[in-house]
Amino acid sequence: MNKRLIIIAGPTAVGKTAYAVQLAQQLDTEIISCDSRQFYREMNIGVARPTTDELAAAPHHFIACRSVTEPYNIFDYEQDAMREVDHLFEKHDTVVAVGGSGLYIDALLATPARLPNPSADLRRQLQAMPIEEKRSQLRLLDPDYYARVDLRNPVRLQRALEVCLTAGRPYSAIIAEQTTVPRPFDTEVRVLRLPSDELRRRIDHRVDAMMQSGLLDEVRSLLEFRHLSTLNTVGYRELFPVIEGSDSLEHAINQIKLNTWHYARKQLTWMRKY
Repeated sequence: MNKRLIIIAGPTAVGKTAYAVQLAQQLDTEIISCDSRQFYREMNIGVARPTTDELAAAPHHFIACRSVTEPYNIFDYEQDAMREVDHLFEKHDTVVAVGGSGLYIDALLATPARLPNPSADLRRQLQAMPIEEKRSQLRLLDPDYYARVDLRNPVRLQRALEVCLTAGRPYSAIIAEQTTVPRPFDTEVRVLRLPSDELRRRIDHRVDAMMQSGLLDEVRSLLEFRHLSTLNTVGYRELFPVIEGSDSLEHAINQIKLNTWHYARKQLTWMRKY
């Protein structure tokens, strides 16, 4: 019997964690996270980390395993995750992976493409560019990635423009050139979906529950790290201005709900290829 990796994908708040735990219990196996924010110990409420009961119901890997101050990229993750998969296959015929981070799901399916590094001058020029101009530039240089990326995330916009301008080619085309050497095991991707109105209700409910669980205090504890790209995440970046007194809590909560909905739509666009 071939070994098999089942990847549970889908937009935020669709119910991936509960489904993955149930599946892992049925198969008597373990779970690998491919959520790029659940790696970090300091980020809990705002990234919907699995609950204590869920973590106890099935062994999880790559959850709260690093600090936000420790650089970690997709290439490190791919190597670490493949080592863990090999180790788990010594005990199980099937392993479950779960997450909504498209690039990290891709990394489980194929070796990520290496990206060119920009010159220091280009990076400084792009850092000084207003976000509206970054969006316009990306729309011209790479309309495919523009349609998928979180347009409110300046770090993602910056990286895509760096690659486009350095390589002279679209970022999306380079990403598509991931090594397609087959993995030494079978892979299956299951994308969970819900009707749009139901998903949006679930997102709004989740944001309200996060606030009631202490998200504002969690963000306050991370104020000194707000300059890190890791903290440029929906649910965190909207609350920093509240803590600093430049925005109201009510407005920030509404922005979190709206931005989470936009992010979920981007996730679904990315996952159509599965």
